Amino acid sequence: MQRSNRTFLVFGVLLILVGIVLLFARNNPDWQAWINDVWAWPLGFVAFGGFFLLMGLILGEPGMCIPAAIFAGLGGIFYYQYQTGDWASWSYMWTLIPGFVGVGIILTSLFEGRFRSVWSGLDLILISGVLYLVFASFFGGITLLGPYGPAVLMISLGIYVLIRGAIASRKKQVSE
Repeated sequence: MQRSNRTFLVFGVLLILVGIVLLFARNNPDWQAWINDVWAWPLGFVAFGGFFLLMGLILGEPGMCIPAAIFAGLGGIFYYQYQTGDWASWSYMWTLIPGFVGVGIILTSLFEGRFRSVWSGLDLILISGVLYLVFASFFGGITLLGPYGPAVLMISLGIYVLIRGAIASRKKQVSE
């Protein structure tokens, strides 16, 4: 079977399954009440991320892990904000998105068997984490290091980038 035909087949089957679940939920008041109580709109993002991951695995396209991780991560952020009402946290939560890309790169690397690319994903996760801490401490989300938190974290990130650059240039010189 050709790849494009396989894509349509899998996509069609998944759409039919989702439609069946929606029909069942509409006709069963208990399911409808459960969906209304538990299923908040941000979980749709998480489900869409799972759908992307499932499509990628079924179709043999590991690159789909990256958008899957982004959608699932955004769903997690929105779910937290929806549950707590802390919508102002978006002023620093957006810095987690590069970390979600890093998670997607790691998953893609593992599924493809390219283990050297895992380091790129880990770099993105680390940088995203530091930026999260900087912005969260700057905008009052956390007070981890007190008033000097953003400065200390930016200096730490700068040192990390310098060390990574020195190691990369040394490896390049050795290989030449």
